[in-house]
Amino acid sequence: MNKTLPVKHRILAALAVVPLVAAFAGCAATAGGDDVVKIGVVGASDPYWADYTEAAEAEGISVEIVDFADYAQPNPALTEGEIDLNQFQHIVYLADYNVSSKQDLTPIGATAIYPLGLYSSKYEDVSDIKKGDTVAVPNDASNLARALLVLQSAKLIELKDGGSIFSNLDDIDTDKSKVKVTALEASFTATSLPDVAAAIINNDFVEKAGLKFEDAIAQDDPSDANALPYVNIFAARAEDKDNETYQKLVEIYQESKKVQRGVLDVSGGSAVLLKTPVADLEKSLATVEEDTAAQK
Repeated sequence: MNKTLPVKHRILAALAVVPLVAAFAGCAATAGGDDVVKIGVVGASDPYWADYTEAAEAEGISVEIVDFADYAQPNPALTEGEIDLNQFQHIVYLADYNVSSKQDLTPIGATAIYPLGLYSSKYEDVSDIKKGDTVAVPNDASNLARALLVLQSAKLIELKDGGSIFSNLDDIDTDKSKVKVTALEASFTATSLPDVAAAIINNDFVEKAGLKFEDAIAQDDPSDANALPYVNIFAARAEDKDNETYQKLVEIYQESKKVQRGVLDVSGGSAVLLKTPVADLEKSLATVEEDTAAQK
């Protein structure tokens, strides 16, 4: 989440069907009752998804990419069986969904981790932002906390008790902070740039807003060992975590050089591609879910 959490945006969900022809005779029954595996994403227009479906077809697996415009929709769609997998979120986002909705969606593979960046159409350096200026951040709980940590690292705000992956606007020490912070739906932070000093923009929306990733005037460090909860993942229903076809689809994503190059291209080279062991992802999810539940 971008992969920032990922990000990256769109208001109503729409289906973007990628034509495929080959069916995989040995795969398990899917949500649609046929042999096409439906994968929910945010940003189906990214070119690497076409490369991915071609790579899957070459392995005898038919894939349909289902595009969602809003981060809030792919997890409920997966829970309800409307899709078979999704790939749009990091562990923190999934943990918040599972706890809030009393569900048990689970990671079955890592994709990448994306730095979360601060952008501005008014300033070229974060130090130029003036006291009292307003900065926009995504309003979903997981990305909001991460965005606030970025602003704190940039010395624009100070969070009470140093901040955490659960920080929210109430945790900002306004007397010690340089800027005011407003939280917007993730797809609106980029479009808010003309009206604010700067905005934290999820990766999914950076290029769609006519920006380049190198335009970021501040960002977090995706290589930090504490960044594991922000690794983007393929998610499945718990009963499907050992599905061999789904595991093969994760492998195709991780091993296809064309797909991996495409992910890097779309991220402007900012993505850190990963093959984190599933056991580590599950352990991280369990920890974040426990901490999340304690916050509720």
